[in-house]
Amino acid sequence: EVTEKLEEVVMIWTKQIQQVLVESKQIRREADDVGPSAELEHWKSRMSSFNSLLDEIKSSRVKKIISILQAARSKTLQQWKELDHSITTAANEAKDNVRYLYTLDKFFGPLAHASPVMMEHIPSLMNVVFMIYCTSPYYNTSENMTSLFLKITNQMINTCKTYLCEG
Repeated sequence: EVTEKLEEVVMIWTKQIQQVLVESKQIRREADDVGPSAELEHWKSRMSSFNSLLDEIKSSRVKKIISILQAARSKTLQQWKELDHSITTAANEAKDNVRYLYTLDKFFGPLAHASPVMMEHIPSLMNVVFMIYCTSPYYNTSENMTSLFLKITNQMINTCKTYLCEG
């Protein structure tokens, strides 16, 4: 009877975690003119969410319940292990992406506040983007790189618009 109650609790957790994972994979809705710092903020937010979820999964209360279910040879544990792995992978991805995007952070200010003659920053910026593409185990997907280039382009356009309106 205790095992059944604990399995019910784990199934509720499983559904909640699956919901978080599904939501994290949905397409982001962003304004058309959002700059590259929004990319860093997005991944920082994901990192925070997944790290707190990992902390909860690794808590002593959860570990006790899982060990009781292991002793009872519960069938719910296989799905739990898969979810634990998925959350760990998502947390690692977010942490890694934040680390790589922070290398670009020093370019975001100059890109936003430079005159349209921002060419001096572009080669260094592109070198860092290239480094991220070549070395990041997670961020180097077509989807992520396209999103980043779109945001960098948006920032350049916004900077030019501001320059024209103030001139």
